Amino acid sequence: MRFPIVAGVSVALILTVIMVWKSGWDIPPVDAAQLGYRGTGMDLVQDREAVAALKAANVVPESLVATDTTGTKVKDLPDVYQNVKVLGDLTEDQFNTLMANITAWVAPQEGDNAGCAYCHNVENMADDGLYTKVVARRMIEMTRTINSQWKTHVAATGVTCYTCHRGQPVPTQVWFKETGPHQMGGSLGFRNGQNVVAKNAGNSSLPYDNLSSYLLGDKNIRVHTLTALPTGNKATIMDTESTYGLMMYMSEALGVNCTFCHNSRAFNDWDQSPPQRVTAWHGIRMSRALNTDYMEPLTATFPAHRLGKSGDVAKVGCATCHKGVNKPLYGASMMTNYLTELGGATPQ
Repeated sequence: MRFPIVAGVSVALILTVIMVWKSGWDIPPVDAAQLGYRGTGMDLVQDREAVAALKAANVVPESLVATDTTGTKVKDLPDVYQNVKVLGDLTEDQFNTLMANITAWVAPQEGDNAGCAYCHNVENMADDGLYTKVVARRMIEMTRTINSQWKTHVAATGVTCYTCHRGQPVPTQVWFKETGPHQMGGSLGFRNGQNVVAKNAGNSSLPYDNLSSYLLGDKNIRVHTLTALPTGNKATIMDTESTYGLMMYMSEALGVNCTFCHNSRAFNDWDQSPPQRVTAWHGIRMSRALNTDYMEPLTATFPAHRLGKSGDVAKVGCATCHKGVNKPLYGASMMTNYLTELGGATPQ
């Protein structure tokens, strides 16, 4: 009788080893930092190997800096700089330096359609025939809006094109509306927008298109009630599940635990929450505004191959800028050298 027992234990041990080493599971060591008062369970737990990889991926690149900031403005040289609709308030040196930086930040690859040619007809730089130029112009305006009107979220650190693009024409971790799988019928049940792997909800089975509700629409996020029987906030179970999905997305996007923004003894109470919760609140509203005011109006500008399955344009979310860290580029600011170029509102 001992042999079957020993054999069973051996098989179980072998299978456990295989699962651990072949399934992408993480093994400690991890680091835990206490964020709140003792007894609240407000710890930030991070995998050391993951943190090392994130630090390597979030290094601020070397950028050109304009030397002449007092020269003639581009708008005063219409014979040389034609069809400049956004950056006319820059000097020649600032303008050309910013263009060179945008090339490095967005389209540095080699080839016929890289560098300046990614956005411009190099035979006629004033031509708006390429959709990428139309989009880039609008993205510069969006960047200026973020830096001038959303300081409640980006503070003085600000953002540049590199914050999202990281040397790629299309930023990673943009999102599209989720069409989901075909609904099951009959006795197989009704998915009701969930019960499949939702990549924007921490790979859970929570609602798979929650970003459309919260980072494009204005669905109420707060579902916690202060009474045993809900008297004011009467959110449904589905609303609660959608909220959990959004929180899981944000947690992964910033590489933090829930307690980075919430006090574990009173998740609902703003007065007991860290200041990061207020910053995140503004970030959600900023994402909504950017998607509504800048991204969606560009839908018809993009070619079909740049749209999602439902024909919608790529949209921004927390992960688009943060990319796994609670402060993009670990809080390093690139704005010191580009306050004039990207820090103020576009003159109307």
